[in-house]
Amino acid sequence: MSTWPRQHHWQVALGGDGYATGLDDLRQAIATILRTPRGSVPLRPEFGSDVARYLDHPINRARPHLVRETVEAIRRWEPRVSVVRVLVTLAAEAQLRIEVIFRTADGIEASAEVLP
Repeated sequence: MSTWPRQHHWQVALGGDGYATGLDDLRQAIATILRTPRGSVPLRPEFGSDVARYLDHPINRARPHLVRETVEAIRRWEPRVSVVRVLVTLAAEAQLRIEVIFRTADGIEASAEVLP
């Protein structure tokens, strides 16, 4: 029996065994985009986001920049989803949490939580 995923979209699951498929694939792709600093991938210098530039700012000043950077990066690098809403909150003392609520091409609404 093969363990190869039978879905059209998939990727190797980060931090675990197996594959990320379906909504888990989208969540992992969004997290990868937001956690990758723009300019850090040598052969894809535009890939990623500038979210990290705002992590040390006070949350009330950082929030609009984080929302903008999140929306722009996902629009550019993940065409399989459209962003519905971005929520930026404190997950713990001095740690930001970005929640991306997105809609897939077939109308399914889901969310991805990213701790940059």
